[in-house]
Amino acid sequence: MTGGGRPGSPSGDGDPGASREATSPGPLSRHILSLADTKRLLGIRYSDWLLGSPSIETGIAASSMAQDEWGHARLLYAMLKRLGFDPFEVEHTRPADRYYSASALDHPFGDWADFIAAVVVVDGALSVALESFSGGNFTLARSRVPKMLAEEEYHRQFGTAWFARLASAGGEGAARLNVAARAVLPSTLAWLLPGDDVYDELVADGRVLPGEQVRERIRIRLGDTLGAAGIALDEIEPDRAGWDPERRRGPGAPGEEAVERARGDRNRDLFVE
Repeated sequence: MTGGGRPGSPSGDGDPGASREATSPGPLSRHILSLADTKRLLGIRYSDWLLGSPSIETGIAASSMAQDEWGHARLLYAMLKRLGFDPFEVEHTRPADRYYSASALDHPFGDWADFIAAVVVVDGALSVALESFSGGNFTLARSRVPKMLAEEEYHRQFGTAWFARLASAGGEGAARLNVAARAVLPSTLAWLLPGDDVYDELVADGRVLPGEQVRERIRIRLGDTLGAAGIALDEIEPDRAGWDPERRRGPGAPGEEAVERARGDRNRDLFVE
């Protein structure tokens, strides 16, 4: 795997194509990396709001959600071992330009409206992607992802409640929320539904649900919530400009400071196997 993740010998869990993934970042490993990196970066962005959020309670909520995302990312990285990659190297050695995270998380959230838009849109898209993954035939996803989704339910409730609160308040807060949600939707929809040959192969192999089912699930997940801010989801087009098919995202990369935190650079000497 380019830029991190040392190929090894796949243990073989009976899943078709596992040995093929061990020598290159194939469709399944790309999918897992995209999910894991997005969760890791989302946790970083959430953690920035432990202080500076509207109240002590919301700061605690941000911290709790960050911990959920980091724990889920760790479980997803561990799945790569079944495909022949070294999860430690994948998680802790890659440079920023080898991250497969959703581009909506490349930069810190500017304000609370950005935070809430990400909880609803990016976190929501992650949950839909995980539902699709757990509905496929990869053994580890079927056994481990349902618990992640149960823990994600709080994120959904928190985001939906705050989104409705800001949208109904009107004025500057509602206007900022509208701008923030519209800013992250196009790239996040492209991340969720890449529409490329690699993703089509995942569907053909039975790893994830067909695209039309995923589209319907994201409509159900986001449609009413976004509608409260005057946003019609069906009118938002995925933005695949400059698409990088290996990293399943558009051009660019998360900021180096965030990636240093994600890798745990400052605590490298304290890692214990």
